[in-house]
Parts: sequence; C-alpha cells; structure tokens
Amino acid sequence: MLRVLRDRTLDAGMARTLPSVDPGSDSGTEASTILNASGYVTPRRRATVAAKITGRVKEVLVDEGMEVQEGQVLALIDDTDARSALAAARAESVAAHSAIPELKVNLADAHRTMERNEALVKSGFLDQETFDRSKAFYEALGARLMLSRDQAAAADARMRVAQQDIENCTVRAPFAGVAVSKDAQPGEMVSPVSAGGGFTRTGISTIVDMTSLEIEVDVNESFIAKIAPGQKVEATLDAYPDWKIPASVRTVIPTADRQKATVKVRITFDRLDPRILPDMGVKVAFLRDPAKREGPEPQALVPASSVREEGSEKAVYVLGGGRLERRPVTTGEKRNGDVEILSGVSAGEAVVTGGPARLRDGQKASAKP
Repeated sequence: MLRVLRDRTLDAGMARTLPSVDPGSDSGTEASTILNASGYVTPRRRATVAAKITGRVKEVLVDEGMEVQEGQVLALIDDTDARSALAAARAESVAAHSAIPELKVNLADAHRTMERNEALVKSGFLDQETFDRSKAFYEALGARLMLSRDQAAAADARMRVAQQDIENCTVRAPFAGVAVSKDAQPGEMVSPVSAGGGFTRTGISTIVDMTSLEIEVDVNESFIAKIAPGQKVEATLDAYPDWKIPASVRTVIPTADRQKATVKVRITFDRLDPRILPDMGVKVAFLRDPAKREGPEPQALVPASSVREEGSEKAVYVLGGGRLERRPVTTGEKRNGDVEILSGVSAGEAVVTGGPARLRDGQKASAKP
C-alpha cells in the first residue's frame, strides 16, 4: 500500500513500478491486437467430382479419408452402351474408307478416257458432244471422291467421340488431395446435372487439396482500413484454444456484402499442420505492424486506475523521495487494462494506483508493503 502523510496517516493505494515498453515487439497478443474476427478454415481447391455422362455406377474406388493423386481413378461407370456405340462408329469408318480406293480407280480410268477423246476431237474423228460427256463423267467422279473422303473423316470423328464416351466412363481425380466424402455407391445412377429426383446422384466424391487450406473471415467494412495484405495474424482454432497459429493476410477480396456490410478477408497459415481441417471454426487476431505505428513511441505502461483526469489534463502521481510528484502525461492506446504513456513518466518509476480521490503535489507519502 502507498501511505500518504497529512495531519494523519491515510492508506492511498499501491505504488507500482512501471515496466518499459518496446513498441516494436509488444508483449502478449492482446497488447498488439488491433482487430479480432472469427471465421472458418476453407480450402482454395475443393472439387465435387462427377461423371461427364449419365450412367450407372459400376465400381467406386475411393473412400472417405483416402489420399488420392492427380489422375487417379475414383470410380467406373457402366460402359456397355458406349462400347456398342464405338463398335458401330468403327464399322461406319471402315465402310467409308473402303469406298475410296474404288473411286480412285474409276477416276483414273475416266481421266484417261477424257484425254483420248480430247485427242480424237482435235483430229476430227470424234464429235464434241462425246468428249463433253467424258469430261463431265470425270469431274463427277472427282466430286464423289471428295465426298467419300469427307464422309470417311466424319466417320472417324464419330469414332473418336465414341472412344471419348468410353473414357468418360472412368472418373479421375482432378488434383492431388484427400477424399472427404463418398457420395455414390455401385448400382446408383449418376448424372452431371440434377435429374430432378432423389435417385440420381450428381457427384462421386469430394476432393480437398489439404495444401491449400486457409482462413476466411468477414470483417466489418468500418474496420477494413486496418487490414492489409501481408499483415501478421494470430489464429486460434476452436478445437485447440491453447494453440496460437501464426498466419498472414493473403488478400482482401475487393468487394463488400451490402446486406451484412462486411468484406471477405483470406488468411494464409505460415505453416500447415495435420490438425488443421477444412470447415473448422477459427478466431483470428490481426496484429499491428510496428513499422507503421503513428505518433511517438510509448515510454511505459501504467494501470488505467493510476491516470487521473484533472480538468482538461491527465496526470499521474509519482512516488519519489518520500513525496508525491504530480506529472501531466500524454496517453496512448489501452492494452488489457493498462494505458500507454507517451510522455510524462519513464520506466522504473513508481506511480500511485489508488488512494484518496484528491492528492496534491509535494504531499508526503510512503509505500506500504
């Protein structure tokens, strides 16, 4: 206790020695926190893998919690109809290509006939009409050959489509990750679009890229000016309240939600851990950047109860040499029940933290243990 001596001895409160303050490395998270928010762990890459065609599931090769690699087969769709279509397309292609050699032979023969008739016409042994008919027949065969080649190319394209339909019966992982859900079973119908009923699935499995986990929070637009990309953040998972996870702001989404008056902020973990799972609840504390601190640096921290408002000034009473000394002070930010002192006192001095409502400069006092 601090004992103030007047006509009689009075208990005036505690004498507290002030700690020094390093504004560049605040002691304690609360001392450096400028904003708190809550959100969820979300992956940047999450995909519900579905078949590109409508069909019946033949086999599912993935289960919840299984790690998968890019291109790994997740499921097989019944390809009976697709293989039948491929066989028909292949037969059409073979037939279309078979007609081309015969047309080539006929075209060559028609070309020789036309050349002979042309020579006979010039010699006067053949009339012009016969030559014109042979020339027209030659040109018609050339057109038929071009048409046959186009038909063969179209048949080849249909065969490639049929082959792709068979490939579409194999569902593969689009990227490496972990399967977090298994949404279809063998025998069920799947479709890339909703069929409007409850018996057709639209997905096979949901894959999450665990290396892309980050935090997504909504920050009130009134405080978004305090947030900047690269800013340090301390995250605390609801599942592990004693685990402080270092992170940093990755980006501030450049749009606001007009209904909630919030802006979405995405935060990247400095280092991932297997305990961090998608959709976990998380609380984040945005930390002040010491390099961007404005105004003078704080000299000390004092309890908020030691700062007395006397008129338009703020002051504290410092104990030294058995007497109280009134010190006008300039205060800064509040820190967990303490107040920054920008000027007026220095670290190591003892200030009155309680006592009578009215104290005076030069008053005798002593610190009582």
